[in-house]
Amino acid sequence: MKKNNIILIGMPASGKSTVGVILAKILGYNFIDADIVIQEKEGRKLAEIIETEGIDGFINIENKINSEIEVEKSVISTGGSAVYGKEAMDHYKNIGRVVYLKVSMDVLTKRLSDVKQRGVVMREGQSLVSLYNERTPLHEKYADIVIDEGSKTMEEVVADLLAALA
Repeated sequence: MKKNNIILIGMPASGKSTVGVILAKILGYNFIDADIVIQEKEGRKLAEIIETEGIDGFINIENKINSEIEVEKSVISTGGSAVYGKEAMDHYKNIGRVVYLKVSMDVLTKRLSDVKQRGVVMREGQSLVSLYNERTPLHEKYADIVIDEGSKTMEEVVADLLAALA
C-alpha cells in the first residue's frame, strides 16, 4: 500500500469537503467523503446512527469504518469526530499524509450558526468552545501538515495546501 492519499481532518465547517473536492480535481485523485462511506456501510444517516447508538456508539462505528478504508490516490475528507478513533487515525497516517485544516474559534462560530443541523457530534450540554478545546490537541497530534486558514478564501487554502504537499 502506497502512502499516496491525502486525509483532511479538522473541525466541522473547516472546509474539509470543499477543499477536498477542489484538491482531488487539481491532483487527478478520487474524492472520498468518510461520512458518506459510513452512511453507505450502515445503511442509515449519521443522525440516525447517533440517535440509536449514542455518541460513543457512533464514534466506535466511525473508527471501525475509517480504519477499513483502503484506497490509493485519493483525497479523504473525514468527519469532525474522526480524530477520536485511534485505530482510524493510525490507519490514515499509514496510507497517506494527514492534513489539519485549522480554523480559529472566531471563524468557526460564524460558519457554524446551526450546530445541530450540521450534525456536529457533541455531548449533551457541550459548547462549541469546549469541543474545539477537546479536539484541537488531537488534530495537532495526528497532523503531518497544518494549514492555518486564517481569513483566507478556500482557493487560497487549496494553494497553501498544494505548496505544502509539493
